[in-house]
Amino acid sequence: MVSTSTHSRAIDVQLRRDLVATGLDDKAIRGLLRSGVLHRVRRGAYVDAASWRELGGHAQYATVCHAVYQQAKSELVLSHVSAANEYGAPLLRADLTQVHATRLDERGGRREGGVVQHRGLLLAEDIVEIEGRRITSPTRTCLDVTTVMDPESALGVVNHLLHEGLTTLDELRARYQRGETMISAGGERLTAMAHWPATLTTEHVLAMADARCESLAESRAIYLFWRAGLPIPIPQFEVRDQDGRLVGRVDFAWPDHGVFLEVDGKVKYTTYVAPGETAADAVIREKRREERIVELTGWRCIRITWSDLESPVRTIERLRRALALGPRD
Repeated sequence: MVSTSTHSRAIDVQLRRDLVATGLDDKAIRGLLRSGVLHRVRRGAYVDAASWRELGGHAQYATVCHAVYQQAKSELVLSHVSAANEYGAPLLRADLTQVHATRLDERGGRREGGVVQHRGLLLAEDIVEIEGRRITSPTRTCLDVTTVMDPESALGVVNHLLHEGLTTLDELRARYQRGETMISAGGERLTAMAHWPATLTTEHVLAMADARCESLAESRAIYLFWRAGLPIPIPQFEVRDQDGRLVGRVDFAWPDHGVFLEVDGKVKYTTYVAPGETAADAVIREKRREERIVELTGWRCIRITWSDLESPVRTIERLRRALALGPRD
């Protein structure tokens, strides 16, 4: 069953007509806005101000998207970045001031009032309903974001939905290659996704996508390897001892080069802290795990952080040097 992520959980939106139905008039609504009881998320759409202030950025964005959906005068489906947010996907460099929706009346292509209206051939399988709102399916959302996001950012979305089991690479490739066409009411021929213009990014992202990537940082690392023309490593590589017992998994491994790589982030030392541990304990445990893996494999360990991903030239050179050394004797 498809459900929204807690990081994008929106709050209830009341439209002007809803407030008027309770006995309020425009003067009273303005008074509630001035007093800080209500917050206007867009013209004619309001939320409880205290609840709004408690929301994170993704949840605020979801709330605005829901307001657009409620106010729509034509049939539409939340899509692209807006749909990805509903599924809790990471939205690297996404413009969260713009709501994305695909219209079902074959009209679109406009940007107005903070809404980007798309047009396209939506099949029945491309639409799901979540909490009364129609949203593009995970498969369709993955393909759509590749047309509006840069490859690195789109890969983060696709890998997230793959890792969460909401779609598969086979489903993505099959939907992308589907050859259906439709003649619009105006006689215009609407083509399948693989024939849309500017879908080279889609093909690149599908070539890089891997459900084994567990975080946005790991997806960014995959993009870094691909862009630099480095050998693509094995994600989530398992290292076992002489008795076959699992010692640990490394984020990426190049067995033929005798190198493994770990992508470090705060989440590794906070989210995965064992009961009774401190973050410092987790760091020590991680260091001992690394030492044991090096002892068993003889491989070199490289660690990169988010800041290293922000400095790709320097990081690529570091990786090239390590891979060129080859396995230790």
